[in-house]
Amino acid sequence: MTATLRQVYDRLLAAFGPQHWWPGESPFEVVVGAILTQNTSWKNVEKAIDNLRRHDLLEPHALFEVPPEELEELLRPAGYFRIKARRLRNLLAYIVERYDGSLETMFATGLPALREELLGVNGIGPETADSILLYGGGLPTFVVDTYTHRVLARHGWIEFDADYHAIKDHFESNLNEDPALYNEYHALIVRVGHKHCRKTPKCQGCPLEELLPDGGPLEPDY
Repeated sequence: MTATLRQVYDRLLAAFGPQHWWPGESPFEVVVGAILTQNTSWKNVEKAIDNLRRHDLLEPHALFEVPPEELEELLRPAGYFRIKARRLRNLLAYIVERYDGSLETMFATGLPALREELLGVNGIGPETADSILLYGGGLPTFVVDTYTHRVLARHGWIEFDADYHAIKDHFESNLNEDPALYNEYHALIVRVGHKHCRKTPKCQGCPLEELLPDGGPLEPDY
């Protein structure tokens, strides 16, 4: 990299300040949100979580006992509500049956083993698993999303064909193993992605603009 990951972080933090992410009142709310935020905005997720809160369902056993059709209606504001209801029920079954509904016990499992267990739950991919582990459990695993790939690739710091695990390893190999740092870094990447590194880049005024290659942001040649 022309700039180190720490220099990138410092620029983003100076420009945007702390992001206070993930917005959740409890670890379980974060876990639920990690499922619901797939392919939708956080505003829509908040509406669905508010539905669960009003019905006093933000607890693993209580939510697992909700009939599938009722759960779908509660999750409707989050979009793709039938798919998300199935995925959430799969995760709830895992938490209730393996850990008796205790997130504290679940997160006390070693990180590598717990990550593999979560990836074995139908509907849980790497980004969702890492979000649960980092934001819900405070465990040191870096979350990679579309913005992460886009920001790094456009600056020439990774190849455009780099996969999730390569990008994750890039961060974890070059930063201290610090959940708070991973949390803030990912949140700042999301912020710069929303504001500047969109599908059509808006580089003017971006705190990372000076770090672009000569000629501006790179784009894939395929």
